[in-house]
Formats: sequence, C-alpha cells, structure tokens
Amino acid sequence: MYTVATLAVLVTMALALLRAVLGPTVFDRILAVNTIATKTTILIALLGFLTGRPDFLDIALVYALINFIGSVAILKFFKYRDFSHDGWLEPDAPHPHRMPNWMPPEVIEILDNHPEPEKQKGAGE
Repeated sequence: MYTVATLAVLVTMALALLRAVLGPTVFDRILAVNTIATKTTILIALLGFLTGRPDFLDIALVYALINFIGSVAILKFFKYRDFSHDGWLEPDAPHPHRMPNWMPPEVIEILDNHPEPEKQKGAGE
C-alpha cells in the first residue's frame, strides 16, 4: 500500500517536471518546481515511514522550510528584479506607498509634518 503511495508521488513529480520543462510561462515553471519540491518533502516523509526512521521527518520539515524561503525569494526577484527591494519603504514615493498599511493615521500625520533633519556635510564636501 505504501509502495503504491510512493509510486504515485513519483508519477506526480514526473508530471510536474514535464510542466517545468514545457512551460508555457515562467510562472508555470516556478509553480511546477515548487510542486516538485513539495512532492519531494512528501517522498522524504514516506521513505522515513517505510524505513522506520522518524528522523526523516525532521529532514523533510527543514527541506519544506528551505523550499518556502526559496519560493518567496524567487517570486520577489521576478516582481522587483532585485532581492534587496523593500516593498513599502520608498523615500520619494507618494504617501500611500511610503507608509505601511498598519500604521495609524495619527502617526502618519505626525511623520508627514515632521521636518526632515538637515544632512551634515563631511570634511571632503
């Protein structure tokens, strides 16, 4: 029974690999690679169950967390073309994009009316 489940996971991984190769869009490929990583997590957990080694579940959990962080990083790169972009903190952007959504209006008003500190000139300027 568990062998059938393992074979089913391998078949779905093969189908996801086919989708990753054929595309048609980059987002289909990203989703397919994420699916392969998720199925790999399931496969590691199944192998741990079949071999009677519960430490495989720890390995599967770490692999799933790394997969999640990698997926978020790749999607952020495709959105901003930069890993260091901080989505809501834009100094020259208009008001709604500069402040986070959770900030109370009173705080936004205080920050908007507060004068900017003057920049000190260095010795070489």
